Formats: sequence, structure tokens, C-alpha cells
Amino acid sequence: MKILYVEDEMSLAKVVRESLQSRTYEVLHLQDGVGLLEHYLQFKPDICLFDVMLPVKDGFVLAKEIRAINPEIPIIFITSKVQTNDVLKGFGVGGNDYIKKPFSLEELIVRINNLYKLTSNLNATDLKVFKIGKYEFWPEKLELNFNGEVRRISYREGQLLHELVRNKNEVVNRKHILDSLWGDDNFFNSRNLDVYITKLRQYFRQDEKVQIITLKAVGYRLVDS
Repeated sequence: MKILYVEDEMSLAKVVRESLQSRTYEVLHLQDGVGLLEHYLQFKPDICLFDVMLPVKDGFVLAKEIRAINPEIPIIFITSKVQTNDVLKGFGVGGNDYIKKPFSLEELIVRINNLYKLTSNLNATDLKVFKIGKYEFWPEKLELNFNGEVRRISYREGQLLHELVRNKNEVVNRKHILDSLWGDDNFFNSRNLDVYITKLRQYFRQDEKVQIITLKAVGYRLVDS
């Protein structure tokens, strides 16, 4: 697996890079985002790992640049900025996961592996469309279609919606979602899930029959009738 890693804190970057390389990952480390697209096109990574607070261009700007040329590559943010607004902004620009500093290398590696595996599985999915009320959901395209109007959704939104629609009208356990999509049901990941559920509900506002029902302390049920 090839990882594009942007981090300006050199001592941390050295530890992370060497740890990943010792596990046979190929890592390209950049201290800032200058020339990012050129490096990206030459290196052709499988996953991007961005610090948020960077000189010249922050990690959110870098994610936007990458998303403009590849809407599907997994992007993980590593940052100490964990206020709700920061998390929402990170997901809004196309981030798939958000890791809080300080973090353990074991957690980072688990998240990288889980996200890469889920990406590979979703990309391997046969071309298929799901009807959700008046909407059409294309998992492999990460698109929601409503009366000809197409909305691109993020990879993580697509994962979550795919999990719900495959079990439409049934309760999907919250812990199962967290373990499957994030690899852990800790508090921070739980907040991330809440953010994504809120965003998906907003996407379906044009069809009042489509609802994502919360069963407190249990899970969610997607219904469209």
C-alpha cells in the first residue's frame, strides 16, 4: 500500500513514517503541501494522510485539491483540532476519517487498514443502484440521484448509506456500524457517526417518506414508506 503523508512536525513524521515502512507500507512524506498535486500524480498513492495545521496550505485545502482530481481516494486527517466545527469541515471537504492527536501508532495502522479494505470492497462492488423513496443511490459512484439532480457524497457517507440501505426497514446496530466503518466504537468515532447520520438526513429532505430513525442506544433504521 502506498501512503502520501503530509506532516510538518518532523519528529512525529519520522516516527510515523518509520513505523509504517517497517510494516512494508511505501510512504512518501511531505513537510508541506507545496507541489502536492505533482507529487500525488507521480507517486499514485492508495491513501492520503494529512495533518490539518500546516504551513502555506492546511490539510483541508490539500484534501480539496486531491478531491478535485480523485473523488474516491481515502483521506485521513490527523490533528489536534477536534471541535465539532473542525470535524464537520474536515468531512465537508471530503475526509473519510479523523484521528485526534496524540494517537497510538496501533490505532493509526488499524484505521488505515480498515479504510483501505473498505475502499477496495466498495470499488469491487458490482454496478448496482438502490431505490430509496424517490432517490437512487449508486454506491460505486458515490452518487445520490433525485429527479435527475445528482449529488456526490463522500466515501464515508457512501459506506454508511450502503450499510443502511442493504438492511432497509431493519435496525442496524450502532456498535456494528462503528466497528465495521471505523474499527472502534470509542467516543470520538461515535461523534463522527452522529455527524454522518445528520448529513444523510439532510440529503433526503426532498422526500418526506425517507427517514433514518434513531433507536436510542440501539441503532438506526432506514425507511422510505
